[in-house]
Amino acid sequence: MKFFADTAEIADIRELQASGLLDGVTTNPSLVKKSGRDFLEMIKEIAGVCPGPVSAEVVALDHEGMMKEAEVLRKIADNIAVKVPLTIDGLKSCKKLSADGTMVNVTLCFSANQALLAAKAGAAFISPFVGRLDDLGQPGIELIADIRTIYDNYDFPTQILVASVRNSIHVLDAAKLGADVMTAPPSVIWQLFKHPLTDSGIASFLKDWETTGQKIG
Repeated sequence: MKFFADTAEIADIRELQASGLLDGVTTNPSLVKKSGRDFLEMIKEIAGVCPGPVSAEVVALDHEGMMKEAEVLRKIADNIAVKVPLTIDGLKSCKKLSADGTMVNVTLCFSANQALLAAKAGAAFISPFVGRLDDLGQPGIELIADIRTIYDNYDFPTQILVASVRNSIHVLDAAKLGADVMTAPPSVIWQLFKHPLTDSGIASFLKDWETTGQKIG
């Protein structure tokens, strides 16, 4: 499963990229607002740090407006994935952009039927929001299972990009179901490294090593 960072903070992206485990980045208007930076400058810098897909979202709601904004975004770098909402105009734009060879991330997916439409429109990525469904008392991870079944039934190449990931359990469940990608805040990604037995095991080994009086090298 590929790991994308859901952030606009360049320092976090650089740190994750240095780990060798980062495959891409997703952004959205809320993350841009939080960063306080110029949107286009920020996207260009992120695309230069992370060679994988970098999602940049349009804010227009009509097809013509989306296409105009997409033209600006996809010229920033070759690894830009234009992010569009799962609406009629969004999917219309997805179909046209995909036909031109542009990566498109269709976002705000909350049903398997929506995911089916996005795949038919040629989306490179579909972003189902598991955490937001959980917030409504609906098991978000079940949506991932349904989308996986549908996509496998018809060999759709659209990658399932699990979004609104809140914790390491979301990551584990998505991986078990065969999701192609998950995107999460850096804090969630760093959590994946942590286990108390790993920490206590390192402490124990180092304590025993010190008693030997030896050095390596």
